[in-house]
Amino acid sequence: MGGATVEGLIQGQCFSNEDIVVADPSSDALRRFEGSGVVTTSDNAAAASQADVVCVVVKPWLVKPVLEGISSQLAPKRQVLIVIAAGVSSASISEWLGQQCPPLFLVIPNIAIAQLQSMTFIVPSLGAEEEHTKLVKRIFGEMGDTLLTDEQHLAAGTTLASCGIAYAMRYIRAAAEGGVELGFKADEAKKIVMQTMAGAVGLLQATGLHPEAAIDLVTTPGGVTIKGLNEMEHAGFTSSVIRGLKAGAK
Repeated sequence: MGGATVEGLIQGQCFSNEDIVVADPSSDALRRFEGSGVVTTSDNAAAASQADVVCVVVKPWLVKPVLEGISSQLAPKRQVLIVIAAGVSSASISEWLGQQCPPLFLVIPNIAIAQLQSMTFIVPSLGAEEEHTKLVKRIFGEMGDTLLTDEQHLAAGTTLASCGIAYAMRYIRAAAEGGVELGFKADEAKKIVMQTMAGAVGLLQATGLHPEAAIDLVTTPGGVTIKGLNEMEHAGFTSSVIRGLKAGAK
C-alpha cells in the first residue's frame, strides 16, 4: 500500500517529486523509486523530521513501533499525521504518542491509488481542523475519489473498497474463465470482461441510475440476460457478495 501511495503522489500535483521523501528499511523497496526524483532513506526519523505531512503506511502491527521510533521528531504545531493501516484506532495512536501527536487522520485507500483511481476513506481525528481536512482531502482527491467518514464506519469502508477491489478482481477472473469456456482465448476473455466492467461503471456514473434500473435496460423478457442473472442468483450470487463483505468487516 505504501508503494502504491507513493506512485500516486508522484503522478499528482500536490507535491513536487523532490519534496516527497520515502523511508523504508529495505533497499529493495526503495529501489523501485530510483530515477523518479523522490528522496529515499532508510531512516524513518530523518524523513519525519522535515515533513509537513507525515504518512505512516505499514502493516497494522508495525504502526506502534514506527510511531514510537519517530515520535521525538514529530512537531504537532506544524505537521499533519496520516496513518494508513486497517484496524488501528485513534485511541491507540493517542496512547502511543501522547502530546507528540500532530493533527491526526486515519485514511484507507485501495491499491488503485497507484493509477489515481482509489476509493479513499478519510477520518479526521485528534486535533484535526478544517484547514487540515481540506489539505488531506486535496491530496487524496488527486488520486481518486474520497469520502469523509467517521471511525466507526472505517472497517466497513475497508471491506467495501480496499478489500472490495480484490472482490471485483475475483469476478473478473471468474467471468474471464467463463469466457474461455465459451470459446475465447484467455487474453481476449479478460479484455472483454474488463471493458464490460468499465462500461458498466461509466454508465452508472454518467446517468446516476440505480444498478437495477440499468439492468432493466438490457434485460429482455424471456431473453438470455434474465436467464443468466437468475442462474447466478440461484447459486447465491448476491447473498455471497453480501456475506463476503460482512465477513471482511468483522
